[in-house]
Amino acid sequence: MSVDLGNVSGPLLFFGGPYGNLQATAALREKARQWDIPPERIVCTGDVAAYCADPQATVDLVRAWGIHVVMGNCEESLGFDDRDCGCGFRQGGECDRLARQWFAHAAANLDTGAKAWMRRLPRRVFMQAGGRRLAAIHGGVSQINRYIFASTSAAEKEAELRRLEVDGIVAGHSGLPFTQFTGQGLWHNPGAIGMPANDGTPRVWFSILEGVGGLVRITHHALDYDHRAAAGRMDACGLAAGYRDGLTSGFWPSMDVLPKAEQAMRGYLLSPPAALWPRPRPQGLTPAVPVILKSRGPTPGAA
Repeated sequence: MSVDLGNVSGPLLFFGGPYGNLQATAALREKARQWDIPPERIVCTGDVAAYCADPQATVDLVRAWGIHVVMGNCEESLGFDDRDCGCGFRQGGECDRLARQWFAHAAANLDTGAKAWMRRLPRRVFMQAGGRRLAAIHGGVSQINRYIFASTSAAEKEAELRRLEVDGIVAGHSGLPFTQFTGQGLWHNPGAIGMPANDGTPRVWFSILEGVGGLVRITHHALDYDHRAAAGRMDACGLAAGYRDGLTSGFWPSMDVLPKAEQAMRGYLLSPPAALWPRPRPQGLTPAVPVILKSRGPTPGAA
């Protein structure tokens, strides 16, 4: 159920949600090669196969890459042949409607080896970095598909940290990059590489954590890739327009899962600043990352 990497020296690369987006996953692998970050220092927070066109090829690439992967709700559902993705979408909402199609596509296009690999994935990956104990999970500690956003309360994040008795948690599932410090420790979401962050650009996100002189430096990074090719593959596979169009527009097809604070940020450029940890203990949360720099114009309504 868990893996412990021990004390890790050198930069750690974290990312979430490849979502069957082969082009984005290949682009990130190339970026890691350029930055000389080996597979043993790379952690994916799960959901390797989901919305996009190439679940099997993306799983094959990730497995051949040799990185660490946390089980996400999609791995749990696909690996154990469940009836739906287990994403926690509102029943009857747009995300729920679209999920029926992409989940069926993923289930039909994954071989038995890929599903067996999914079943064996750990639900938690622990490591020691910069003198701090970290855990990588998918959503929440006791609920794999729990959505935790920047606007989620400090008390809820601190309760999750206490459950694992760690200094910091790196989590995925929500798809939006942010870094926050509470009195209990760090909550960090590196973002997802398979789908844009609802900011009106096709960029996707990953992060780097590195111990520097007794501190941990945390940086968010946008990744450009051939999003048109990824959208074209979805079109060729007959997948519905919602997520396909989202790859190029940068907007999610629905905001069903988003709290009001995150809904209000739709269409604003993300520019998460670097953070150093530890820092002075705040009361509650430090200002949420990402920081809004400028608007891309009127925000379209939710689908």
